Amino acid sequence: MHKVEIEVGRDILKRNREEASQNLDVLRQHNIRAFDILGSIGSGKTSIIEKVVPILRRERFQIGAIAGDVVGEDDFVRMKALHIPVVNLNTGTECHLDAHLVGHAIEKLPLKELDFLFIENVGNMVCPTDFELGTDARIVVVSVTEGDDVVNKHPMIFRVSDIGIINKIDLAEAVGASIARMRNDMERIAPQVKQIPMSVRTGEGISEFVDDLLKY
Repeated sequence: MHKVEIEVGRDILKRNREEASQNLDVLRQHNIRAFDILGSIGSGKTSIIEKVVPILRRERFQIGAIAGDVVGEDDFVRMKALHIPVVNLNTGTECHLDAHLVGHAIEKLPLKELDFLFIENVGNMVCPTDFELGTDARIVVVSVTEGDDVVNKHPMIFRVSDIGIINKIDLAEAVGASIARMRNDMERIAPQVKQIPMSVRTGEGISEFVDDLLKY
């Protein structure tokens, strides 16, 4: 019984990797830089997109987005207010997006007009880890309000990511969180991750993040 379950799981992940590769091929054919944004509910994923989009548009870039949630349109509405093309993806009972869902969402976007695509994954620090979507990079967002042990408790999501944002650093003292501990944990667990301490409220780290996006 366990052997069957393991084999089925491997088949699902294999198929997802194949579809992720297809997604990436389509996006690269259109010269679109795509980013999978991971993190818990409330970490600040949508707020970061809201800050970054106007900066990129001032540089004459066109941006699209996919808003992933279990249910609802809250993040979709916020991104739509940025006046960019957005597709809302509700997963129902699933706690992550997968490459198949994203592939269908990509078909609904004006790819010929886009330079960047932000895919905001479902708010979860575990489920999305194994499901690549077909992007140039994966960005994981954590906030000091989640506790300074959040990185240590979720090592796998950092090991599959390229950029790690520690958000809401302006609140660290108020909530008794050690930014140094979070950075040290990230370096120990996933030394390949580019770390960016950030505060959406003060703007710290936003420019550095945009600079990193432009390198892809």
